[in-house]
Amino acid sequence: MAKYIYQYDQWPQFSWDDHEIQVFLGQVRHLQGKVLGHMESLGFKVKEEALLSTLTLDVLKTSEIEGENLNHDQVRSSIAKRLGIKFAGMVHPNRDVEGVVEMMLDATQNYQKPLDQERLFGWHAALFPSGWSGMYRIEIGNYRQGEMQVVSGPMGKEKVHYQAPTPTQIPKEMDAFLKWFNTNTKLDDVLKAAIAHFWFIMIHPFDDGNGRIARAISDLLLARSESTPQRFYSLSNQILMQKKGYYEILQKIQHSSGDITEWLKWFLYILFDALKTTEQSMKKVLNKATFWEKHKDLVLNNRQRLMLNKMLDGFEGKLKTSKWAKINKCSPDTALRDIKDLIDKGILIQEASGGRSTNYELLQSSDDYSSSDD
Repeated sequence: MAKYIYQYDQWPQFSWDDHEIQVFLGQVRHLQGKVLGHMESLGFKVKEEALLSTLTLDVLKTSEIEGENLNHDQVRSSIAKRLGIKFAGMVHPNRDVEGVVEMMLDATQNYQKPLDQERLFGWHAALFPSGWSGMYRIEIGNYRQGEMQVVSGPMGKEKVHYQAPTPTQIPKEMDAFLKWFNTNTKLDDVLKAAIAHFWFIMIHPFDDGNGRIARAISDLLLARSESTPQRFYSLSNQILMQKKGYYEILQKIQHSSGDITEWLKWFLYILFDALKTTEQSMKKVLNKATFWEKHKDLVLNNRQRLMLNKMLDGFEGKLKTSKWAKINKCSPDTALRDIKDLIDKGILIQEASGGRSTNYELLQSSDDYSSSDD
């Protein structure tokens, strides 16, 4: 059976084709600067909305990669509360949501702080507030005490994809990782984010949550590379979109004798795509802020603000009176009055298509807005 990368004598001395990597790194760095420069030129409200939207997306997607679907409104409310941002329709998040948000915000907002064992244990404990992962009790806020295999397939026919270092090796492995992490070197922080992600995944120090913590570590270093806690793109969202490739490249490079060029290239490609995607998502944020700037003097109730925000965020399906009533927990009559009021104010119109049920849409598509509030 092929050896794992950590079983070679040179571990953890990684190597790569520097000339090839520098070309990709230069492209990423250029786009990074472009996106940050564009965001800095926007008004405070737009940046605040962009930050809230990006962090919400990042928390949702890093959990979704692991097959866990969190509630969007709970995640958004939890982040907003911690950042001191107020908006209509805030809800009370559960402990699982609070834990992931707490970890992600600590990573990005406190990116200058050292990463030590205590901080990692705190992140892990936050991810599993009940002490359970699904139906299994796990070691919380401590390195795992058992063997770790990444497997797939039905019981009795499992396929082993990866065998992590033994529990007795972990303290020494993590000491080496954290010493490297906290040592200032000439290594670019974007490259350091890619290496740290791979290295941590290979050690797999916890019973569960290793992927989410690895991505938080990458986010921390990316924030450090930009010298700002303001996140305007989501690495986790891009990884989720190319999840199959993510696991394939990890599985391939885990058997390398130390050359991680292909992993670094893959990581930089993903980061480049995440930055490109940001331009499109920022357009939605900008449109939303411009919409509210245009209608700032209108008197609206909380139900109306909540529903308009949902429509501006990209409402799934058609807006009907019944859906309005269900989301707002109000009567159909109240929902209809809310909708008719917005029609009278020139915000909503009835869809021309007609049909068996009446649908409503924004009078002017948010895509038609193009100005900003500075």
